[in-house]
Amino acid sequence: WGSDNYSEEEADQADGSFTIWGMVLFGGLHWSLLIATAVIGLGLAYLCRTGRVSKDAVRLALGYGLALNEFGWWAFRYSHEGLRISNLPLQLCDVSLWATVLACILLKPILVEFAYFAGIAGAGMALVTPDLWSPWPTYPAVYFFVTHGGIVIANIVLIYGGIAVLRKGALWRAFGLLLAFAASVGLFNAIFKTNYMYLCNKPKSATLLDAFGPWPVYLFVTFGLALVLYGLLWVPARMRSSGSK
Repeated sequence: WGSDNYSEEEADQADGSFTIWGMVLFGGLHWSLLIATAVIGLGLAYLCRTGRVSKDAVRLALGYGLALNEFGWWAFRYSHEGLRISNLPLQLCDVSLWATVLACILLKPILVEFAYFAGIAGAGMALVTPDLWSPWPTYPAVYFFVTHGGIVIANIVLIYGGIAVLRKGALWRAFGLLLAFAASVGLFNAIFKTNYMYLCNKPKSATLLDAFGPWPVYLFVTFGLALVLYGLLWVPARMRSSGSK
């Protein structure tokens, strides 16, 4: 999400497990947070789809809630670190966060499309292999799961709660926007010697990138995997959208 040198992590593989700042990857706490995210998202989607709660109230609460949460994080982070070229909100999850916020509030189709694919694929992957900066339950660690989980939840609710639909060709428009954003970030990295989106180096913590080979091989594998994930996300979303017509 932020700069990969925000703070040093703690990792221990002596017992066959991998811990990040005291959180065991796929340990009890990690699984609990993943399950809670899925249950909340699917539960809210069901309540919206069946008319048990107001769709407008839920989407606006999610949108404004995510925005307020992010402003709070900015106040905390930049008051401690200061604003630098290496810690600007230019990661993919930063962009998918604000796309999700605007999608919830404005319901613009292009925002919904980008937020759904980039949000669930990107934030979902971050939840599965978290790149934490401090131990649980400190504020940065809690913020990480609240924000990434919030992105996933909001997009599940938008599409599967019957609030928004995906247009024909949504997958390719969303993937094209992803590539365009990555290209612009890559240019920024080249000019300012930064590492946003981990386009120049892998994160220090354990992630799926470790299995994708060295630079630049892992970039091609990553974008190929992103397209596969987009395709998997497209199938149930398109079925839901078609059934809503």
